[in-house]
Amino acid sequence: MRKIPNYDLYGESARPPWFDAFNFEWIVERSRPNDWQIAAHRHDALLQILYIRSGSGHVLVESEKLPITAPCLILLPAQTVHGFVFSPEIDGLVITAAQRALESISKVVSPGLLPVLQRPALIPVRPAVGESTLMPLFGLLEQEFRGSARGHIAAGMSLMIALFVQVARLTDAASSTGASVNDRRAAQLKRLRELIAAHVREHQPIDFYAEKLGVTAAQLGRICREELGHSPLSLVNDQLIREAQRDLVYSGSSIKQIAHALGFEDSAYFSRYFRKQTGVTPTEFQAAAHRDLSIN
Repeated sequence: MRKIPNYDLYGESARPPWFDAFNFEWIVERSRPNDWQIAAHRHDALLQILYIRSGSGHVLVESEKLPITAPCLILLPAQTVHGFVFSPEIDGLVITAAQRALESISKVVSPGLLPVLQRPALIPVRPAVGESTLMPLFGLLEQEFRGSARGHIAAGMSLMIALFVQVARLTDAASSTGASVNDRRAAQLKRLRELIAAHVREHQPIDFYAEKLGVTAAQLGRICREELGHSPLSLVNDQLIREAQRDLVYSGSSIKQIAHALGFEDSAYFSRYFRKQTGVTPTEFQAAAHRDLSIN
């Protein structure tokens, strides 16, 4: 079975999924030290969008290898397995942001953006559109990232929504070109994640999710292993731990109350489960997170 690394940014340890993030960098900054190759990996809670102005190479998205023809946009939602090989002449940028935060904002201001945020895609861009429309937005995004003015993260996320409005328009224009990647399996995995998010606190068996998707448990296991390098149970455990981490950091409830809300009848069993998955107890995690975030 493939072991797909999970990073915050490529080559760096993943931060907890409840930790919001916004990052801007030029592709050359990370690809040159890695000999222009970024091995297959994923980001548990972070979406990435790349704009390739010039140069060439290819991108691996899930199990499909696609040539990069500049200028283009590459959209990689959270948990999408991806990797790159770039030419040394590559010129472009990559923006990373918290998937859930972007989805939450989109639900309020423009629900129609959600499918765009949730689907991997390689989208061709006309040079005139790239330079006159996209690059000014990217310039503002970089300015907010490099600066430290009040509200720079909020401003950056607002600019991301404006960017994805442009992405949606480009996607509409390219809809007949087959730009979206691995549609059937991507749709199955998206639906699986939605089901897990909705039912994870019920502690349903894998057969439950397979039945909802119209496949057998064995088929579901094969899809997850081939596309993500993980079993369906690992996805369930990951989601349950994310829920637990957020509750421990932000809810203000006791460990016993959190355990009950997560579907555990016994708080001691919850503590053992949490430690097995994370290496620390809920109390230890909560104390460390509150110190890091200066929560009193």
